[in-house]
Amino acid sequence: MPADEMTINSAIFIKSSESVKQLPKSNYPEYAFIGRSNVGKSSLINSLCQRKNLAKTSSTPGKTRLINHFLINNAWYLVDLPGYGFARVSRSMRNKFSGLVHEYLLSRESLVNTYVLIDSRLPPQNIDLEFMEWMALNQLPFTMIFTKADKLSKNQLNTNLIQYHSAMLQFWEELPSHIVTSSLDGRGRNEILSQIESCNRLYNTPK
Repeated sequence: MPADEMTINSAIFIKSSESVKQLPKSNYPEYAFIGRSNVGKSSLINSLCQRKNLAKTSSTPGKTRLINHFLINNAWYLVDLPGYGFARVSRSMRNKFSGLVHEYLLSRESLVNTYVLIDSRLPPQNIDLEFMEWMALNQLPFTMIFTKADKLSKNQLNTNLIQYHSAMLQFWEELPSHIVTSSLDGRGRNEILSQIESCNRLYNTPK
């Protein structure tokens, strides 16, 4: 086991917030997870924390409608954000989710990094590209997380990643970092936790 790999000893649901005013005190570093609906966000969070029902999974996309905070190891927050894209709600409700997410991402001082989840089985989706462009324009750090890698062969996965990189290089000078994951076989889990552990050490270093 790598020296900087994190062990999850505790994962506790703290609260759900429908506005930034209701968020818990920002006394821990935070790591947010977001993606288009049905990207496998809840499954990845459960796999990451090795808890079956920490984040609620559903066959109906768009179930996460609030900002959900989970305290990990009494040391950092894992933040489950509402998904973007398809959800069986009204346009006004989708706009409300979008406004809530944008306000959180722009104003939360303890937010260290955002993990943007992308379905590895699909060709580049405009909605993902546009969201990451918004993150970059607002100078918000993020990591691309390709989900459901177990659904593809190695060659299919590599082909899709190349397509994604080609699409992004049309507008990006340098690509953000990415991690390939699977909530089924645990692929990418150690990489995400190691990155968080490294960021936590920097966050807690006296300024």
